[in-house]
Amino acid sequence: MGRRNRNRQKPQQFRDGKPEAKRSRDDAGWGAGYSEIIKENKLFEHYYKELKIVPDGEFEEFMEAMREPLPATIRITGYKSHAKEILHTLKEKYFKEVQDLEVDGQKIEAPQPLSWYPDELAWHTNLSRKILRKSPFLEKFHQFLVSETESGNISRQEAVSMIPPLLMKIDSQHKILDMCAAPGSKTAQLIEMLHSDMDVPFPEGFVIANDVDNKRCYLLVHQAKRLNSPCIMVVNHDASNIPRLHFDQDGKKEVLFYDRILCDVPCSGDGTMRKNIDVWKKWTTSNSLQLHGLQIRIAVRGVEQLAVGGRMVYSTCSLNPIEDEAVIAALLEKSEGALELADASADLPGLKYMPGITSWKVMTKEGQWFSDWSEVPKSRHTQIRPTMFPPTDPEKLANMRLERCMRILPHHQNTGGFFVAVLVKKEPMPWNRRFPKLRNKDVNASSDVAPAEELQMGASPAEVPPSDGLSTDTPVEAVEEETPAEGNPSVPETPDLSEVKKDNVCGPPPPKKMKLFGFKEDPFVFLTEDDPIFPPIQAFYDLSPDFPKLNVLTRTHEGKKRHLYMVSKELRNVLLNNSERMKVINTGVKVWSRNTDGEEFGCAFRLAQEGIYTLCPYIRARIINITVEDVKVLLTQENPFLRNLGDDAHSHAKKLEMGSIVLRYLPDPKDQDAPQCPIDLCGWRGKTSIRAFVPRNERLHYLRMVGVEVFRDKQGKRTDGSTEAQEGSTEDAEGLSQESDLVKQEGAEMEQNGSESNTNSTEPVGSACDGPIS
Repeated sequence: MGRRNRNRQKPQQFRDGKPEAKRSRDDAGWGAGYSEIIKENKLFEHYYKELKIVPDGEFEEFMEAMREPLPATIRITGYKSHAKEILHTLKEKYFKEVQDLEVDGQKIEAPQPLSWYPDELAWHTNLSRKILRKSPFLEKFHQFLVSETESGNISRQEAVSMIPPLLMKIDSQHKILDMCAAPGSKTAQLIEMLHSDMDVPFPEGFVIANDVDNKRCYLLVHQAKRLNSPCIMVVNHDASNIPRLHFDQDGKKEVLFYDRILCDVPCSGDGTMRKNIDVWKKWTTSNSLQLHGLQIRIAVRGVEQLAVGGRMVYSTCSLNPIEDEAVIAALLEKSEGALELADASADLPGLKYMPGITSWKVMTKEGQWFSDWSEVPKSRHTQIRPTMFPPTDPEKLANMRLERCMRILPHHQNTGGFFVAVLVKKEPMPWNRRFPKLRNKDVNASSDVAPAEELQMGASPAEVPPSDGLSTDTPVEAVEEETPAEGNPSVPETPDLSEVKKDNVCGPPPPKKMKLFGFKEDPFVFLTEDDPIFPPIQAFYDLSPDFPKLNVLTRTHEGKKRHLYMVSKELRNVLLNNSERMKVINTGVKVWSRNTDGEEFGCAFRLAQEGIYTLCPYIRARIINITVEDVKVLLTQENPFLRNLGDDAHSHAKKLEMGSIVLRYLPDPKDQDAPQCPIDLCGWRGKTSIRAFVPRNERLHYLRMVGVEVFRDKQGKRTDGSTEAQEGSTEDAEGLSQESDLVKQEGAEMEQNGSESNTNSTEPVGSACDGPIS
């Protein structure tokens, strides 16, 4: 990927025909906003005072909190075995150094754990970006946060954004769909929960992360790749029309229904005013009115693909009931009892929230109020819809239990504003329990008709909800009669496709041709068990017989395979059965990379650090056990002699032929000062030297774990004791000299994101919301 020209002058921005003033983010928290914008919006205050979403007597406190910068919040990656090590380092070193520190007259508060996040893995502080980046007292802390973020060990994420994944109650076997996933902070949480047991390299479940914006999909890839999971797939579709996928089960093609769905829909974002300062001057009620229909369409598409007994979490960073309770009420009404609002009040002890409201009004951007649909003039019917109002039937409203929704207000726990609701699917949706009879029995089959299996498995009468998002029932004028299926209500009787014709069918419309935007992705090509690439790999690494060869894929049909990736068995099933239904941006984790002329070392492929924890359970040879002191040598010296290792490691390394190796540290319970978690590093055994192939940020991470202070001063000089002049001559790295080009390329990739970039991608590496710390 080409480097960006940093000296290129950016185009002048204009507003109202005049050059726009240069903005500064320095006065606010990480990712927060523009200091010169006045944090006033009378319409906003009037609107929320009238709706009474804030308890009596607290509105001024609520508004004061909205004007304060948002605290910085970080989350430690919980599924990795060394999460406790990182937490220990934070608490015992960096947080103690920050405590009672005063910078530029501002007292730095000691970081505090979020009371409702499990195991103290999420923390918040009042440190601003300006203080972090410019204060010499905090330079080491800042570098620690940056490198650990790039390594995937820490994520910068807004506190309220962490709530939806926690409420999904994820197990390792769950099939999960994240409908509007970018920038990926919540997706990362989902992956963590899927891998809660690190001893299982391939969980049965998986995460399919979708986003409609092609460019933001690459930001999503960047976030997901940090976690090195074989169980994540990034796709690029409109969430309101995301394809229904198939998979093979016992030789039969079935429709894929998800156990868990995260439906974090696009919203007006008025709960983010503390960090997105632009919202103050741009806020108007018309934003919510315009998004309401889209939110319903996405939510409807979500529950259609949710398995019976599954949970879907609907969330927005908006406080507006038009985007919150109104959408949930519309969804519950359409479900005819198939959906139920779950009571999640006990799921996050310590979280303060307000229950959902059951009464609200609709206001136009001019300030005109409507309490009921009957009051809305016809001239407003395209702007205001019936589903924006609460149900008029008191019994129906009471049965919805809208008070089970959760609205988080900023002043209660110093957070952003947020809304979340947990829906449980008790039975198939009503339009999935029946199919329309055909009007004309004497019609011929058409290739444009939806496949039989979709009718069998309960595809909706309209595969895409109507454009206004307000009705998903089968059109009355198109249906002569509907009959419920006999037996299992979720599986309707199969209509005779020979009786189906495009013009005479009252049922699923022809599937739309998939529109593809953005970069053209390389193909995903799975290898066969008898592929000639496997025997030398099998022999060189002594792979165990249960190694899943069928899970290995590459990204090219032609020429030599440059990189090999692995996905879980379940994701392989999905990929093979849906190649024409979905646009896959990225999947799998890289496990091997081709050497230059590597065949002479016994194997053309060396191990890749990204997939080492996925691959290691199957490797039975070329493993060198190392000590803490060996870790320090390998990570501070670029190319140390074999004799620099400890006696055991040195003795073992001498017995191995040249080539790729695994360097494994196993904890000693008797030595509590050493890391108490296993560490696997990719390495290369030369003739008289040895080298660790580890991305820069992971190198720094492991050095910290073994007690080596890593710090770069303003001149870029290292203080970790590393030897800049290499120990060992060119002759001492025979295997490496032939790989020089590959090493340089790997180094460039590691500097970027610690993983391989897509050939055609231009991955952004930051986000206005959540993402890497800078």
